[in-house]
Amino acid sequence: MRIVDLKIEDIAFGGKGVGREQGKAIFVPYTIDGELVSAEVLREKKQFAGAELVEVKESSPHRVSPECPYFGHCGGCVYQHIDYEHQLAIKWLQARNVLQRIGKLKDIPMRPIIPSPKQYEYRNRITVHVQDRVIGFFRRDSHRLIDIERCPISCDEVNRELADLRGRDPRDGHYTLRASSSRRVFSQTNNEVADALRDLIVDLVPPNQDLLIDAYCGAGFFAKALLNKFARVVGIDWDKFAIADAKENAAEKEIYVAGDVEEELQQVGAVHLNRPSGANDPDSGRFKRIAPSTIIVDPPATGLSANARNAIVNLAPTTLIYVSCNPATLARDLKELHEKFTIDSITPLDMFPQTAEIEAVAHLQAMPSAS
Repeated sequence: MRIVDLKIEDIAFGGKGVGREQGKAIFVPYTIDGELVSAEVLREKKQFAGAELVEVKESSPHRVSPECPYFGHCGGCVYQHIDYEHQLAIKWLQARNVLQRIGKLKDIPMRPIIPSPKQYEYRNRITVHVQDRVIGFFRRDSHRLIDIERCPISCDEVNRELADLRGRDPRDGHYTLRASSSRRVFSQTNNEVADALRDLIVDLVPPNQDLLIDAYCGAGFFAKALLNKFARVVGIDWDKFAIADAKENAAEKEIYVAGDVEEELQQVGAVHLNRPSGANDPDSGRFKRIAPSTIIVDPPATGLSANARNAIVNLAPTTLIYVSCNPATLARDLKELHEKFTIDSITPLDMFPQTAEIEAVAHLQAMPSAS
């Protein structure tokens, strides 16, 4: 092991500061760009190395005191030592850089990042783990648990659930704690930023359209907010419980389908593009053979499969809205979709303050040759 003095030049995607020694990148957690630090090199590869912070010799003006006593040991938060405005600047740059590096995109029309109104006490659910009476989260870079009495980025209701769990001496396992006792379907973890995300999409989607396809629709969070802009709405999700929620009190023009999103998108394409309409067509009633004018996709962190991308290209919507929780897979998918769509804007959102997570919305328009 050896100690090196480094000037932190940048913050890498994931939250670690980057310094260089004779051209080799050395990654140091809990540092800030512009700082001069001493770090102990623990893992060394040919082109990069991993280190641990020993001392901050010249501190950034953006350095603040973390509010969580577990910070630095818990594997959840990585930015509590950085003031919030600088966290937002870091995430905006990281989103842009990932799109440039992986997506090979130039002149990206980046919008300002949408901040979270709450920097702490925003999470409406967490998953804690129990092993040998230790109740909490995994330690940083480890499969060992750290015992957590209270999580400062979680709301009071979730922390009351945590206190209740701790008082029950639970069995080993995983426990999801929620602020609401509603049905266990997927929803965004930060209510205020989720509302901002929905409002952004409502603003991006033009009015007076025929058909919206909302893929990975969950309980219809986006679709139901857009009903007044479409003659018909089709939502697709694999989660049958979320689809059941979406169907409750659904208007006549809302259709929600439980199934594999990739297969359902391909089926929609078959209905609209390949089949003649007829009275015996089992899908003509379900989709009414209206060409989709807007598609919204909100896939998991793995992004869109190649088949899903191809189905979207074949459907050729005028407007495509891509909601992503992983800028890397968003960049990969945009690289492929960019052949048929122009990127109108990319808007990052800070759904998870204090963490390295970045949400983003890409607004795409069909090229004339693709419409």
